[in-house]
Amino acid sequence: MSPVVDLRLWHVDRVAPALARMASGRRHLHGRPGLRFAKLLGTGRGRTFTVGDADPHHWALLTVWDDTASADGGPDPRLLGPWDDAATESLRVRMTPLTSRGRWSGQAPFDAPPGSTRSHTGPVAAITRARLRPTRAVSFWRAVPPVVADVARAPGLRLAIGVGEAPVLLQGTFTLWDSDRALTDFAYRTAAHRDVVARTEPARWYAEDLFARLAVHEVTGTYRGGRP
Repeated sequence: MSPVVDLRLWHVDRVAPALARMASGRRHLHGRPGLRFAKLLGTGRGRTFTVGDADPHHWALLTVWDDTASADGGPDPRLLGPWDDAATESLRVRMTPLTSRGRWSGQAPFDAPPGSTRSHTGPVAAITRARLRPTRAVSFWRAVPPVVADVARAPGLRLAIGVGEAPVLLQGTFTLWDSDRALTDFAYRTAAHRDVVARTEPARWYAEDLFARLAVHEVTGTYRGGRP
């Protein structure tokens, strides 16, 4: 059985309490039945992956569960409740992994048992995450803008945000697409993205990295006034 992945996004008006919830909420990220991985994340526009990208009014929670029943049980109410109460807008995307490679904090959260069904027709999402080498960060930041420009106008893109555990050096993206074909066309047929992929290994930008492609099963709520 493939794990079940939920990404929650909240819009909040007040930044200081959100920062406090980020600090205090980490102690409630574990201990729920069936919860195998969880991260509280800041978000950003994903244009430069520097501090200037940060969006202090949007915050995220990524959780990975053993099965649907565990996911439906949800995170610890002491974590989830304060965010839901403070939010003026929220979005939840439910997914299951199709493919995944790499590590996140030393773990492989999106790996499914051998023999799990990986076929899917419909919307898909991609999650990327990287821990930058401090000595290579400037080179990475210089390489990013052409890729971001291509993402913004990519056919079939529904949503694109930056995500990360910190404003710099721990970088990631969440993108939502009409179909697996739309994601594949962007990944392999846009020159800027192909160039960055080709440069990744020789440039040694990442101390750790992960890419996961996920089937999207349910989207509830809105983000910036619209439903992706």
